[in-house]
Amino acid sequence: MIQVQVNFLANLAGSGWVVAAGLVCIPLYIRFMGMESYGLVGFFLMLQGIIQILDLGLSPTMNREMARYSGQPDKAEEARDFVRTIEGAYWAIGAAIGIAVYSAAPFIAAHWIKAGSLQEAEVRHAVRIMGALAALQWPLSFYQSGLLGLQRQVLLNAITIASTGLASFGAVLVLWRVSPSVTAFFTWQIGVSLLQTLTTTVALWRCLPKGKRPARFSPGLIRGVGSFAAGMSIITLSALIMSQLDKIILSKMIDLKFFGYYTLACVVGNGLTVLIAPIFNTVFPQISRLVAADDQQGLRQMYHGASQVMAVLILPVVAVVLLFAREIMTLWTGNAEIALHTAPIVAILVAGTGLNGMLNLPYVLQLAHGRTRITLSINLAFLLAMVPTIFLMVKWFGAIGAAVFWLGLNAFHVFVGVPLIHRQILKGDAPEWFLRDFGFPLLVASGIALVARIILHGPMTPIYAVVSIGITWLVAALLTAFSAPFIRRWLLSMQWVTPPWR
Repeated sequence: MIQVQVNFLANLAGSGWVVAAGLVCIPLYIRFMGMESYGLVGFFLMLQGIIQILDLGLSPTMNREMARYSGQPDKAEEARDFVRTIEGAYWAIGAAIGIAVYSAAPFIAAHWIKAGSLQEAEVRHAVRIMGALAALQWPLSFYQSGLLGLQRQVLLNAITIASTGLASFGAVLVLWRVSPSVTAFFTWQIGVSLLQTLTTTVALWRCLPKGKRPARFSPGLIRGVGSFAAGMSIITLSALIMSQLDKIILSKMIDLKFFGYYTLACVVGNGLTVLIAPIFNTVFPQISRLVAADDQQGLRQMYHGASQVMAVLILPVVAVVLLFAREIMTLWTGNAEIALHTAPIVAILVAGTGLNGMLNLPYVLQLAHGRTRITLSINLAFLLAMVPTIFLMVKWFGAIGAAVFWLGLNAFHVFVGVPLIHRQILKGDAPEWFLRDFGFPLLVASGIALVARIILHGPMTPIYAVVSIGITWLVAALLTAFSAPFIRRWLLSMQWVTPPWR
Protein backbone atom coordinates (compact mmCIF):
# COMPACT_ATOMS: atom_id res chain seq x y z
CA MET A 1 0.00 0.00 0.00
CA ILE A 2 2.93 2.34 0.62
CA GLN A 3 4.10 1.58 -2.92
CA VAL A 4 0.64 2.52 -4.21
CA GLN A 5 0.78 5.83 -2.37
CA VAL A 6 4.29 6.59 -3.62
CA ASN A 7 3.25 5.79 -7.19
CA PHE A 8 0.17 8.01 -6.91
CA LEU A 9 2.17 10.95 -5.57
CA ALA A 10 4.78 10.49 -8.30
CA ASN A 11 2.10 10.40 -10.99
CA LEU A 12 0.37 13.42 -9.47
CA ALA A 13 3.65 15.34 -9.40
CA GLY A 14 4.40 14.46 -13.03
CA SER A 15 0.94 15.32 -14.33
CA GLY A 16 0.79 18.43 -12.18
CA TRP A 17 4.08 19.68 -13.51
CA VAL A 18 2.99 19.13 -17.12
CA VAL A 19 -0.20 21.13 -16.56
CA ALA A 20 1.56 23.84 -14.54
CA ALA A 21 4.19 24.28 -17.25
CA GLY A 22 1.44 24.66 -19.82
CA LEU A 23 -0.47 27.17 -17.72
CA VAL A 24 2.64 29.31 -17.35
CA CYS A 25 4.04 28.99 -20.86
CA ILE A 26 1.03 28.91 -23.19
CA PRO A 27 0.10 32.59 -22.66
CA LEU A 28 3.74 33.41 -23.43
CA TYR A 29 3.65 31.30 -26.60
CA ILE A 30 0.60 33.25 -27.74
CA ARG A 31 2.21 36.56 -26.85
CA PHE A 32 5.38 35.80 -28.83
CA MET A 33 3.92 33.87 -31.79
CA GLY A 34 0.36 35.17 -32.04
CA MET A 35 -2.91 33.25 -31.94
CA GLU A 36 -2.67 32.04 -35.55
CA SER A 37 0.72 30.42 -34.99
CA TYR A 38 -0.60 28.89 -31.78
CA GLY A 39 -3.38 27.48 -33.94
CA LEU A 40 -0.64 25.46 -35.71
CA VAL A 41 0.41 24.11 -32.32
CA GLY A 42 -3.21 23.06 -31.87
CA PHE A 43 -3.11 21.38 -35.29
CA PHE A 44 -0.07 19.37 -34.20
CA LEU A 45 -1.80 18.29 -30.99
CA MET A 46 -4.72 17.11 -33.11
CA LEU A 47 -2.29 15.31 -35.43
CA GLN A 48 -0.76 13.54 -32.43
CA GLY A 49 -4.18 12.33 -31.40
CA ILE A 50 -4.97 11.01 -34.87
CA ILE A 51 -1.64 9.22 -35.10
CA GLN A 52 -2.38 7.32 -31.89
CA ILE A 53 -4.81 5.28 -33.97
CA LEU A 54 -1.76 3.35 -35.17
CA ASP A 55 -0.96 2.26 -31.61
CA LEU A 56 -3.19 -0.78 -32.26
CA GLY A 57 -3.90 -1.19 -28.55
CA LEU A 58 -0.28 -2.06 -27.80
CA SER A 59 0.38 0.63 -25.16
CA PRO A 60 -2.34 -0.55 -22.71
CA THR A 61 -1.38 -4.13 -23.56
CA MET A 62 2.22 -3.30 -22.68
CA ASN A 63 1.13 -1.79 -19.35
CA ARG A 64 -1.03 -4.80 -18.48
CA GLU A 65 1.55 -7.40 -19.48
CA MET A 66 4.42 -5.70 -17.65
CA ALA A 67 2.23 -5.57 -14.52
CA ARG A 68 1.58 -9.30 -14.84
CA TYR A 69 5.22 -10.12 -15.55
CA SER A 70 6.36 -8.07 -12.55
CA GLY A 71 4.58 -10.59 -10.31
CA GLN A 72 6.22 -13.56 -12.08
CA PRO A 73 10.01 -13.31 -11.64
CA ASP A 74 10.48 -16.70 -13.29
CA LYS A 75 9.40 -15.19 -16.62
CA ALA A 76 12.20 -12.61 -16.92
CA GLU A 77 13.30 -13.78 -20.37
CA GLU A 78 9.72 -13.80 -21.62
CA ALA A 79 9.18 -10.22 -20.41
CA ARG A 80 12.32 -9.03 -22.21
CA ASP A 81 11.35 -10.90 -25.37
CA PHE A 82 7.91 -9.28 -25.26
CA VAL A 83 9.45 -5.79 -25.19
CA ARG A 84 11.93 -6.60 -27.94
CA THR A 85 9.20 -8.02 -30.19
CA ILE A 86 6.98 -4.94 -30.07
CA GLU A 87 9.78 -2.38 -29.93
CA GLY A 88 10.93 -2.84 -33.52
CA ALA A 89 7.42 -2.40 -34.87
CA TYR A 90 7.00 0.83 -32.96
CA TRP A 91 10.11 2.43 -34.41
CA ALA A 92 9.17 1.31 -37.92
CA ILE A 93 5.71 2.84 -37.57
CA GLY A 94 7.28 6.04 -36.23
CA ALA A 95 9.47 6.35 -39.30
CA ALA A 96 6.48 5.76 -41.58
CA ILE A 97 4.51 8.46 -39.73
CA GLY A 98 7.29 11.00 -40.21
CA ILE A 99 7.56 10.29 -43.93
CA ALA A 100 3.79 10.41 -44.43
CA VAL A 101 3.34 13.78 -42.66
CA TYR A 102 6.34 15.28 -44.44
CA SER A 103 4.98 14.18 -47.83
CA ALA A 104 1.47 15.45 -47.08
CA ALA A 105 2.68 18.88 -45.93
CA PRO A 106 2.02 20.69 -49.27
CA PHE A 107 -1.54 19.39 -49.45
CA ILE A 108 -2.25 20.21 -45.78
CA ALA A 109 -0.88 23.75 -46.13
CA ALA A 110 -2.69 24.47 -49.40
CA HIS A 111 -6.03 22.70 -49.00
CA TRP A 112 -6.74 21.99 -45.34
CA ILE A 113 -5.44 24.64 -42.95
CA LYS A 114 -7.00 28.09 -43.26
CA ALA A 115 -3.79 30.02 -42.65
CA GLY A 116 -5.21 33.53 -42.36
CA SER A 117 -2.30 36.00 -42.37
CA LEU A 118 0.38 33.28 -42.31
CA GLN A 119 2.16 32.48 -45.57
CA GLU A 120 1.48 29.10 -47.13
CA ALA A 121 5.22 28.38 -47.32
CA GLU A 122 5.57 28.99 -43.58
CA VAL A 123 2.67 26.65 -42.82
CA ARG A 124 4.08 23.99 -45.15
CA HIS A 125 7.51 24.16 -43.49
CA ALA A 126 5.94 23.94 -40.03
CA VAL A 127 3.94 20.84 -41.00
CA ARG A 128 7.09 19.15 -42.32
CA ILE A 129 8.79 19.77 -38.98
CA MET A 130 5.71 18.32 -37.28
CA GLY A 131 6.37 15.09 -39.19
CA ALA A 132 9.84 14.73 -37.70
CA LEU A 133 8.54 15.58 -34.24
CA ALA A 134 5.70 13.05 -34.51
CA ALA A 135 8.12 10.32 -35.57
CA LEU A 136 10.32 10.92 -32.51
CA GLN A 137 7.45 11.11 -30.06
CA TRP A 138 5.64 8.04 -31.41
CA PRO A 139 7.61 5.30 -29.55
CA LEU A 140 7.50 7.25 -26.28
CA SER A 141 4.09 5.95 -25.16
CA PHE A 142 5.30 2.37 -25.58
CA TYR A 143 8.26 2.80 -23.23
CA GLN A 144 6.20 4.87 -20.78
CA SER A 145 3.55 2.13 -20.63
CA GLY A 146 6.26 -0.40 -19.84
CA LEU A 147 7.57 1.64 -16.91
CA LEU A 148 4.01 2.13 -15.63
CA GLY A 149 3.36 -1.61 -15.72
CA LEU A 150 6.61 -2.27 -13.85
CA GLN A 151 5.44 0.31 -11.28
CA ARG A 152 8.46 2.53 -11.86
CA GLN A 153 6.34 5.65 -11.73
CA VAL A 154 8.89 7.64 -9.75
CA LEU A 155 11.54 7.18 -12.43
CA LEU A 156 9.09 7.78 -15.27
CA ASN A 157 7.78 11.00 -13.75
CA ALA A 158 11.28 12.26 -13.01
CA ILE A 159 12.01 11.94 -16.74
CA THR A 160 8.66 13.55 -17.60
CA ILE A 161 9.23 16.50 -15.27
CA ALA A 162 12.71 17.18 -16.61
CA SER A 163 11.63 16.84 -20.25
CA THR A 164 8.53 18.99 -19.82
CA GLY A 165 10.49 21.75 -18.12
CA LEU A 166 13.08 21.72 -20.89
CA ALA A 167 10.48 21.63 -23.66
CA SER A 168 8.16 24.29 -22.22
CA PHE A 169 10.44 26.86 -20.63
CA GLY A 170 13.17 26.26 -23.19
CA ALA A 171 10.67 27.04 -25.94
CA VAL A 172 9.82 30.34 -24.25
CA LEU A 173 13.51 31.28 -24.23
CA VAL A 174 13.87 30.29 -27.88
CA LEU A 175 10.84 32.38 -28.89
CA TRP A 176 12.06 35.30 -26.81
CA ARG A 177 15.78 35.34 -27.63
CA VAL A 178 16.12 33.47 -30.95
CA SER A 179 13.01 33.75 -33.11
CA PRO A 180 9.31 34.32 -32.28
CA SER A 181 8.22 31.86 -34.98
CA VAL A 182 6.33 28.59 -34.97
CA THR A 183 9.25 27.01 -36.87
CA ALA A 184 11.64 27.82 -34.03
CA PHE A 185 9.12 26.42 -31.55
CA PHE A 186 8.80 23.05 -33.30
CA THR A 187 12.53 22.78 -33.97
CA TRP A 188 13.21 23.08 -30.24
CA GLN A 189 10.60 20.43 -29.49
CA ILE A 190 12.37 17.99 -31.84
CA GLY A 191 15.59 18.19 -29.85
CA VAL A 192 13.84 17.72 -26.51
CA SER A 193 11.71 14.83 -27.82
CA LEU A 194 14.77 12.98 -29.09
CA LEU A 195 16.41 13.28 -25.66
CA GLN A 196 13.24 12.21 -23.80
CA THR A 197 12.58 9.17 -26.00
CA LEU A 198 16.14 7.89 -25.77
CA THR A 199 16.24 8.40 -22.01
CA THR A 200 12.94 6.57 -21.50
CA THR A 201 14.11 3.71 -23.73
CA VAL A 202 17.27 3.19 -21.65
CA ALA A 203 15.27 3.46 -18.43
CA LEU A 204 12.81 0.72 -19.42
CA TRP A 205 15.49 -1.74 -20.46
CA ARG A 206 17.40 -1.19 -17.24
CA CYS A 207 14.25 -1.73 -15.18
CA LEU A 208 13.32 -5.00 -16.87
CA PRO A 209 14.21 -8.13 -14.89
CA LYS A 210 17.62 -9.51 -15.75
CA GLY A 211 17.65 -12.47 -18.09
CA LYS A 212 20.19 -15.22 -18.69
CA ARG A 213 20.30 -14.46 -22.43
CA PRO A 214 19.79 -11.46 -24.73
CA ALA A 215 16.23 -10.49 -25.56
CA ARG A 216 14.98 -11.82 -28.88
CA PHE A 217 12.11 -11.43 -31.31
CA SER A 218 9.26 -13.82 -30.40
CA PRO A 219 6.04 -13.38 -32.41
CA GLY A 220 4.31 -16.10 -30.39
CA LEU A 221 4.12 -13.73 -27.41
CA ILE A 222 2.08 -11.28 -29.46
CA ARG A 223 -0.33 -14.01 -30.46
CA GLY A 224 -0.81 -14.77 -26.77
CA VAL A 225 -2.23 -11.30 -26.13
CA GLY A 226 -3.72 -10.84 -29.59
CA SER A 227 -7.35 -10.96 -28.53
CA PHE A 228 -6.93 -8.32 -25.82
CA ALA A 229 -4.76 -6.13 -28.05
CA ALA A 230 -7.26 -6.40 -30.91
CA GLY A 231 -10.13 -5.30 -28.68
CA MET A 232 -8.03 -2.46 -27.29
CA SER A 233 -7.01 -1.48 -30.80
CA ILE A 234 -10.61 -1.02 -31.93
CA ILE A 235 -11.52 0.79 -28.69
CA THR A 236 -8.50 3.07 -29.09
CA LEU A 237 -9.36 3.72 -32.71
CA SER A 238 -12.98 4.58 -31.96
CA ALA A 239 -12.10 6.64 -28.87
CA LEU A 240 -9.47 8.64 -30.73
CA ILE A 241 -11.81 9.32 -33.61
CA MET A 242 -14.45 10.55 -31.17
CA SER A 243 -11.97 12.70 -29.24
CA GLN A 244 -10.26 14.17 -32.31
CA LEU A 245 -13.03 14.43 -34.90
CA ASP A 246 -14.21 17.75 -33.49
CA LYS A 247 -10.74 19.19 -34.00
CA ILE A 248 -10.39 17.67 -37.46
CA ILE A 249 -13.65 19.23 -38.61
CA LEU A 250 -12.95 22.55 -36.91
CA SER A 251 -9.45 22.78 -38.41
CA LYS A 252 -11.07 22.56 -41.85
CA MET A 253 -14.07 24.83 -41.23
CA ILE A 254 -12.69 27.73 -39.16
CA ASP A 255 -9.68 30.05 -39.36
CA LEU A 256 -6.47 29.31 -37.48
CA LYS A 257 -7.17 32.14 -35.05
CA PHE A 258 -10.48 30.66 -33.89
CA PHE A 259 -9.00 27.17 -33.99
CA GLY A 260 -6.39 28.56 -31.62
CA TYR A 261 -9.18 29.66 -29.28
CA TYR A 262 -10.62 26.15 -29.32
CA THR A 263 -7.18 24.65 -28.72
CA LEU A 264 -6.70 26.95 -25.74
CA ALA A 265 -10.06 25.85 -24.33
CA CYS A 266 -9.04 22.21 -24.83
CA VAL A 267 -5.87 22.84 -22.82
CA VAL A 268 -8.01 23.88 -19.86
CA GLY A 269 -10.44 21.01 -20.38
CA ASN A 270 -7.61 18.51 -20.62
CA GLY A 271 -5.99 20.06 -17.55
CA LEU A 272 -8.09 17.67 -15.46
CA THR A 273 -5.73 14.90 -16.59
CA VAL A 274 -3.37 16.19 -13.92
CA LEU A 275 -5.76 14.54 -11.46
CA ILE A 276 -7.19 11.74 -13.62
CA ALA A 277 -4.04 10.17 -15.06
CA PRO A 278 -2.22 9.61 -11.72
CA ILE A 279 -5.15 7.60 -10.35
CA PHE A 280 -5.51 5.56 -13.53
CA ASN A 281 -1.78 4.85 -13.79
CA THR A 282 -1.56 3.92 -10.11
CA VAL A 283 -4.66 1.74 -9.87
CA PHE A 284 -4.54 -0.12 -13.19
CA PRO A 285 -1.53 -2.34 -12.34
CA GLN A 286 -2.90 -2.98 -8.84
CA ILE A 287 -6.37 -3.97 -10.05
CA SER A 288 -4.78 -6.19 -12.72
CA ARG A 289 -2.94 -8.04 -9.95
CA LEU A 290 -6.08 -8.40 -7.83
CA VAL A 291 -7.98 -9.80 -10.81
CA ALA A 292 -5.16 -12.25 -11.52
CA ALA A 293 -5.23 -13.34 -7.85
CA ASP A 294 -9.07 -13.56 -7.86
CA ASP A 295 -9.22 -11.33 -4.76
CA GLN A 296 -12.81 -10.06 -5.02
CA GLN A 297 -12.87 -8.32 -1.65
CA GLY A 298 -9.65 -6.45 -2.32
CA LEU A 299 -10.87 -5.62 -5.82
CA ARG A 300 -14.12 -4.08 -4.52
CA GLN A 301 -12.30 -2.03 -1.90
CA MET A 302 -9.77 -0.67 -4.36
CA TYR A 303 -12.37 0.00 -7.05
CA HIS A 304 -14.82 1.94 -4.89
CA GLY A 305 -12.11 3.65 -2.88
CA ALA A 306 -10.28 4.80 -6.00
CA SER A 307 -13.57 5.91 -7.60
CA GLN A 308 -14.28 8.11 -4.60
CA VAL A 309 -10.76 9.53 -4.68
CA MET A 310 -11.33 10.38 -8.34
CA ALA A 311 -14.65 12.08 -7.53
CA VAL A 312 -13.22 14.12 -4.66
CA LEU A 313 -10.27 15.29 -6.74
CA ILE A 314 -12.02 16.24 -9.98
CA LEU A 315 -15.68 17.10 -9.28
CA PRO A 316 -15.01 20.24 -7.16
CA VAL A 317 -12.63 21.46 -9.86
CA VAL A 318 -15.21 20.77 -12.58
CA ALA A 319 -17.95 22.62 -10.69
CA VAL A 320 -15.80 25.68 -10.01
CA VAL A 321 -14.41 25.93 -13.55
CA LEU A 322 -17.86 25.38 -15.05
CA LEU A 323 -19.37 28.31 -13.14
CA PHE A 324 -16.35 30.64 -13.12
CA ALA A 325 -14.91 29.97 -16.59
CA ARG A 326 -14.93 33.61 -17.70
CA GLU A 327 -13.06 34.83 -14.63
CA ILE A 328 -10.55 31.99 -14.78
CA MET A 329 -9.72 32.54 -18.45
CA THR A 330 -9.34 36.28 -17.87
CA LEU A 331 -6.98 35.68 -14.96
CA TRP A 332 -4.94 33.14 -16.91
CA THR A 333 -4.55 34.90 -20.25
CA GLY A 334 -4.87 38.51 -19.12
CA ASN A 335 -6.91 39.09 -22.27
CA ALA A 336 -10.63 39.85 -22.12
CA GLU A 337 -11.16 39.02 -25.81
CA ILE A 338 -9.62 35.55 -25.44
CA ALA A 339 -11.69 34.94 -22.31
CA LEU A 340 -14.87 35.98 -24.13
CA HIS A 341 -14.27 33.48 -26.97
CA THR A 342 -13.02 30.57 -24.84
CA ALA A 343 -15.04 30.64 -21.59
CA PRO A 344 -18.23 28.95 -22.89
CA ILE A 345 -16.19 26.24 -24.61
CA VAL A 346 -14.06 25.73 -21.50
CA ALA A 347 -17.14 25.22 -19.31
CA ILE A 348 -18.62 22.55 -21.58
CA LEU A 349 -15.32 20.74 -22.22
CA VAL A 350 -14.47 20.61 -18.52
CA ALA A 351 -17.87 19.10 -17.72
CA GLY A 352 -17.33 16.44 -20.40
CA THR A 353 -13.80 15.68 -19.23
CA GLY A 354 -15.02 15.39 -15.64
CA LEU A 355 -17.48 12.68 -16.68
CA ASN A 356 -14.73 11.03 -18.70
CA GLY A 357 -12.53 11.01 -15.60
CA MET A 358 -15.21 9.21 -13.58
CA LEU A 359 -15.36 6.58 -16.33
CA ASN A 360 -11.71 5.68 -15.85
CA LEU A 361 -12.23 3.25 -12.96
CA PRO A 362 -15.03 1.25 -14.64
CA TYR A 363 -12.80 1.21 -17.71
CA VAL A 364 -9.91 -0.15 -15.63
CA LEU A 365 -12.19 -2.98 -14.48
CA GLN A 366 -12.77 -3.99 -18.09
CA LEU A 367 -9.09 -3.85 -19.01
CA ALA A 368 -7.99 -5.83 -15.96
CA HIS A 369 -10.50 -8.56 -16.81
CA GLY A 370 -9.48 -8.51 -20.47
CA ARG A 371 -13.00 -7.52 -21.55
CA THR A 372 -13.49 -4.70 -24.01
CA ARG A 373 -16.84 -5.47 -25.63
CA ILE A 374 -19.05 -2.95 -23.79
CA THR A 375 -16.93 0.14 -24.41
CA LEU A 376 -16.26 -1.06 -27.93
CA SER A 377 -19.97 -1.51 -28.70
CA ILE A 378 -20.89 1.96 -27.40
CA ASN A 379 -18.05 3.60 -29.31
CA LEU A 380 -18.93 1.87 -32.57
CA ALA A 381 -22.58 2.85 -32.17
CA PHE A 382 -21.59 6.48 -31.75
CA LEU A 383 -19.26 6.40 -34.75
CA LEU A 384 -22.14 5.67 -37.10
CA ALA A 385 -23.81 9.00 -36.37
CA MET A 386 -20.80 11.00 -35.31
CA VAL A 387 -19.52 12.61 -38.50
CA PRO A 388 -22.83 14.13 -39.67
CA THR A 389 -23.75 15.13 -36.12
CA ILE A 390 -20.51 16.99 -35.38
CA PHE A 391 -20.51 18.56 -38.85
CA LEU A 392 -23.99 19.95 -38.31
CA MET A 393 -23.24 21.01 -34.71
CA VAL A 394 -20.16 22.92 -35.88
CA LYS A 395 -22.02 24.42 -38.84
CA TRP A 396 -24.89 25.64 -36.66
CA PHE A 397 -23.13 26.50 -33.37
CA GLY A 398 -19.43 26.71 -34.21
CA ALA A 399 -16.86 25.46 -31.72
CA ILE A 400 -19.46 25.31 -28.93
CA GLY A 401 -21.34 22.66 -30.90
CA ALA A 402 -18.27 20.43 -31.00
CA ALA A 403 -17.83 20.84 -27.23
CA VAL A 404 -21.47 19.91 -26.59
CA PHE A 405 -20.98 16.66 -28.50
CA TRP A 406 -18.02 15.76 -26.24
CA LEU A 407 -20.20 16.35 -23.17
CA GLY A 408 -23.05 14.25 -24.55
CA LEU A 409 -20.75 11.41 -25.50
CA ASN A 410 -19.34 11.07 -21.99
CA ALA A 411 -22.75 11.45 -20.36
CA PHE A 412 -24.02 8.51 -22.42
CA HIS A 413 -21.02 6.40 -21.38
CA VAL A 414 -21.67 7.18 -17.70
CA PHE A 415 -25.39 6.54 -17.60
CA VAL A 416 -25.53 3.66 -20.08
CA GLY A 417 -22.05 2.14 -20.17
CA VAL A 418 -21.36 1.90 -16.43
CA PRO A 419 -24.56 -0.12 -15.64
CA LEU A 420 -23.70 -2.46 -18.51
CA ILE A 421 -20.20 -2.98 -17.15
CA HIS A 422 -21.58 -3.89 -13.73
CA ARG A 423 -23.88 -6.47 -15.22
CA GLN A 424 -20.74 -8.45 -16.05
CA ILE A 425 -18.09 -7.33 -13.55
CA LEU A 426 -18.68 -6.72 -9.83
CA LYS A 427 -22.35 -7.48 -10.32
CA GLY A 428 -24.68 -5.42 -8.16
CA ASP A 429 -22.13 -2.65 -7.50
CA ALA A 430 -23.64 -0.13 -9.93
CA PRO A 431 -25.98 1.50 -7.32
CA GLU A 432 -23.07 1.99 -4.93
CA TRP A 433 -20.99 3.55 -7.69
CA PHE A 434 -23.75 5.93 -8.79
CA LEU A 435 -24.76 6.97 -5.27
CA ARG A 436 -21.67 6.92 -3.06
CA ASP A 437 -18.82 7.09 -5.56
CA PHE A 438 -20.32 9.62 -7.98
CA GLY A 439 -23.76 11.00 -7.07
CA PHE A 440 -23.26 12.41 -3.57
CA PRO A 441 -19.87 14.00 -4.34
CA LEU A 442 -21.30 15.55 -7.52
CA LEU A 443 -24.30 16.96 -5.65
CA VAL A 444 -22.17 18.50 -2.90
CA ALA A 445 -19.53 19.98 -5.21
CA SER A 446 -22.13 21.44 -7.58
CA GLY A 447 -24.19 22.87 -4.73
CA ILE A 448 -21.27 24.72 -3.15
CA ALA A 449 -20.07 26.13 -6.47
CA LEU A 450 -23.60 27.25 -7.41
CA VAL A 451 -24.10 29.06 -4.10
CA ALA A 452 -20.75 30.81 -4.57
CA ARG A 453 -21.69 31.82 -8.12
CA ILE A 454 -24.93 33.38 -6.87
CA ILE A 455 -23.11 35.29 -4.15
CA LEU A 456 -20.14 36.34 -6.30
CA HIS A 457 -22.02 38.08 -9.11
CA GLY A 458 -20.77 41.14 -10.93
CA PRO A 459 -17.24 42.30 -11.87
CA MET A 460 -14.32 41.20 -9.70
CA THR A 461 -10.81 42.55 -9.37
CA PRO A 462 -8.04 40.00 -10.08
CA ILE A 463 -7.09 39.60 -6.41
CA TYR A 464 -10.72 39.31 -5.32
CA ALA A 465 -11.36 36.76 -8.06
CA VAL A 466 -8.36 34.62 -7.08
CA VAL A 467 -9.28 34.62 -3.39
CA SER A 468 -13.01 34.04 -3.98
CA ILE A 469 -12.56 31.23 -6.50
CA GLY A 470 -9.84 29.64 -4.35
CA ILE A 471 -12.02 29.64 -1.24
CA THR A 472 -14.97 28.26 -3.23
CA TRP A 473 -12.86 25.36 -4.48
CA LEU A 474 -11.42 24.68 -1.01
CA VAL A 475 -14.85 24.56 0.66
CA ALA A 476 -16.25 22.42 -2.16
CA ALA A 477 -13.30 20.02 -1.98
CA LEU A 478 -13.51 19.59 1.81
CA LEU A 479 -17.26 19.01 1.90
CA THR A 480 -17.08 16.69 -1.11
CA ALA A 481 -14.38 14.67 0.66
CA PHE A 482 -16.64 14.19 3.69
CA SER A 483 -19.52 13.13 1.44
CA ALA A 484 -17.49 10.12 0.20
CA PRO A 485 -17.49 7.25 2.77
CA PHE A 486 -14.02 5.90 2.02
CA ILE A 487 -12.44 9.36 2.12
CA ARG A 488 -14.37 10.39 5.25
CA ARG A 489 -13.23 7.32 7.18
CA TRP A 490 -9.69 7.85 5.94
CA LEU A 491 -9.63 11.49 7.03
CA LEU A 492 -11.13 10.77 10.46
CA SER A 493 -8.82 7.81 11.11
CA MET A 494 -5.69 9.97 10.74
CA GLN A 495 -3.93 6.91 9.27
CA TRP A 496 -2.88 8.83 6.17
CA VAL A 497 0.03 6.54 5.31
CA THR A 498 -2.53 4.01 4.09
CA PRO A 499 -4.46 4.88 0.88
CA PRO A 500 -8.24 5.49 1.26
CA TRP A 501 -9.19 2.27 -0.56
CA ARG A 502 -7.34 0.04 1.92
